[in-house]
Amino acid sequence: MYQKWQYWNTASRKWLWILVALGLLASIPIIADRVKTESSSKKVEIVFDYRDLTEAASYQAHPQDYLNEQLDRLKQAGVNSMAMYESTLDDFRKAGRVVTYTTQNVADLEKRLSPANENFTYVVFADKENAEALKPLIERTFTSLGINVKPWSYQGQEGLVVETSPEDAYLKPMQPDPIAMKQLRSKGFFIVPRMSDSLPYNEKLTEEMLASFQQNGVKRILFEGDSVKGFTDNEKEHSLAAFAKLLNKYDIGLATIENLKKPQAGFNRLAYDIHYNVVRLYSLSDKDSTLDVETLADRFALATKDRNIRMLYLNTAPTRSVAEAKVKDSVDNLIHSLDKPGNAIQRMENKGFELGQAEPFKVVDSSIQRYLKVVVVLGALAFFSIMVSYFAPVLTLLVFVVGLVGSAGLYVLNSSLMEQGLALLAAISGPTVAMVIAVRTVRIKQEQELSTGQRLVQTLILYVRTAILSLAAVPFVIALLNSIAYSLVLNQFRGVGLLHILPIFLAAVYIFFYRGVSIREEISKLLRTPITVLWVVALAVIGAAGLYYLSRTGNAGTVSNTELVFRNFLENAFGVRPRNKEFLMAHPLFIAGAFLALKYRKAIYLLIIAAIGQASMVDTFAHIHSPAALSLSRGLLGLGLGLLLGIIAIVVWQVLEGCWKKWSPQLKR
Repeated sequence: MYQKWQYWNTASRKWLWILVALGLLASIPIIADRVKTESSSKKVEIVFDYRDLTEAASYQAHPQDYLNEQLDRLKQAGVNSMAMYESTLDDFRKAGRVVTYTTQNVADLEKRLSPANENFTYVVFADKENAEALKPLIERTFTSLGINVKPWSYQGQEGLVVETSPEDAYLKPMQPDPIAMKQLRSKGFFIVPRMSDSLPYNEKLTEEMLASFQQNGVKRILFEGDSVKGFTDNEKEHSLAAFAKLLNKYDIGLATIENLKKPQAGFNRLAYDIHYNVVRLYSLSDKDSTLDVETLADRFALATKDRNIRMLYLNTAPTRSVAEAKVKDSVDNLIHSLDKPGNAIQRMENKGFELGQAEPFKVVDSSIQRYLKVVVVLGALAFFSIMVSYFAPVLTLLVFVVGLVGSAGLYVLNSSLMEQGLALLAAISGPTVAMVIAVRTVRIKQEQELSTGQRLVQTLILYVRTAILSLAAVPFVIALLNSIAYSLVLNQFRGVGLLHILPIFLAAVYIFFYRGVSIREEISKLLRTPITVLWVVALAVIGAAGLYYLSRTGNAGTVSNTELVFRNFLENAFGVRPRNKEFLMAHPLFIAGAFLALKYRKAIYLLIIAAIGQASMVDTFAHIHSPAALSLSRGLLGLGLGLLLGIIAIVVWQVLEGCWKKWSPQLKR
């Protein structure tokens, strides 16, 4: 019985490979749909924080002149939008649109006693234009909150009495300043409103606000704070659904901010309800806005090309310069990064982008996708089962069957989790199977006495075959995670850390313990091996290298200034930047390690480190927010440069080996 079970497990590998091949074929139309989706949006919107600009202007001798001058310069440099926050009574006061008084102030002006039980806010409009624009806005806002507002005038100037304290009145947000909005529109800027969730959701006021936005050409809003508008009241009022309905009615979408520490609460629900009318936004902090021009230009160009960013948000802040004895801001620096000499906009245009209001991706989702994904799921499970078969052949069929049942159950409970799980299993299986087959091939070829030329040919064939097998995991990852929610990073591919570790670990396990003899015997031999100081040092070095490797993976990794310069050089030289760990280390080590291992058996341990490159190639495609075509370019370029450096390493080794053979006898004498 056991022998028959073993036979079926061994025989099943052929059928599993057929399923993998069918899964790869089924993924092709899905990949084509994703590529079409990613090429459907090419407009880039550059947004400047208007509040920052007005604050910077307030430190100048002539604030209004400075503000107008900088607006014109920013417009000429390529900034096409201004972000406007919800206004407050205090904002109107600072802008000179109103003058506010306390109850005591008014009593003093009118030379009478102040009422003992009154602490109201008295508002006087600066002129008729301000009164016409702001009076209805202030009245609607405060009355909606249950705060009484009544007419008032002072010295013939129209005003209002807001029956709450100035401290409280100054905190109540209203829609963005309509007068400033009109002025910005007259200068040709689009408006990107920033909305908060600080007040109870009021559908009537919200609709009036969105209607006003539509009249002013607003196509996208940005949220301020930790939650989207309507989130706080959603449990009782179902305000998110109501807000989404209004957004759809007025054809206004959202922007999602890249790399927030915590996603804004309610954003994913809102994005789903507006059919993902969402674009990704890169926010440059006021601190980073002082970086050198070339660095900023690189950031802007790479954000649009590498990460599907379609909105660039610029901040500035006034700073006191003791060395120059004046107050400065970073507006000049930002202008130079966009225009000359940084030429960020020119670089974006060279890549096929154009300035304009950011547009969402037009999702291409063929009706046949749902059927093709079934085949892709079977292929992914088959790939994982094949990987298991190299380590525990007796479990091959069991793993496949359990995987089928588990996937079906998980699909019912959480289809997204099922897709992520299978994508991760396929991503781990590809490079692992590729490395296992590479190790098996090397061991077979070690039994043959190959010439130097034959070793080189076998190495190059092995290098190409291993890369193809590793990259075979990529179509499964793309097909299973082909959703706009992943492209917008509203849903993230979890567990990618395992992809960085497991293929390397499993390659090491196979090299150490699967040598054609009993695994138990190999483990026993290892346990009986005396531990020397050299072992301890080697383990410490490996541990430190592993920690460094993990610290460099993902978005949290940091790079030195020297490496940044090198990255920029690669970007400018090739138009796309390959991963350093692939073409500088892992790929050359694979070529050199395989070449040496065909002659020197212990050199096969170099392939453990080389597995980093195979896992890294697949990991590149796990960044779903990067265009698939660009990820492929990075991988192929890394393979090409790694091949070149690997051949150079072989040549250097051959020269050194020849010198050693020639001179070592003399050294021994």
